[in-house]
Amino acid sequence: MSNVAITIGGRSYTLACADGEEAHIRNLGRLIDEKAVAAGAVGQSEPRMLLFAAMLLADEIHELTARRDGAAQKADEMARRIDTLAGRVENIAALLETALESARHNA
Repeated sequence: MSNVAITIGGRSYTLACADGEEAHIRNLGRLIDEKAVAAGAVGQSEPRMLLFAAMLLADEIHELTARRDGAAQKADEMARRIDTLAGRVENIAALLETALESARHNA
């Protein structure tokens, strides 16, 4: 286990983490600090500052999830359309094959 010092809103925190995770924890701390600064929460009480940062992060997660879900729905719709078109192409191919065989027999 390692200890990592991070700074959020001018306040220092020490966190324990698994060996090798130090850089990741520092990056997460920077992200939270950016959100606290963006929310204008620096100088607020510690719980309030962290609440604002958490709310901004939660909002981003919500937006990303909504976009992902919307993209998944569009992909599903496109897959259904492709299946429909593939079925039509198969029907046309079968009709052409039947017409060609009929033409060969009549020739």
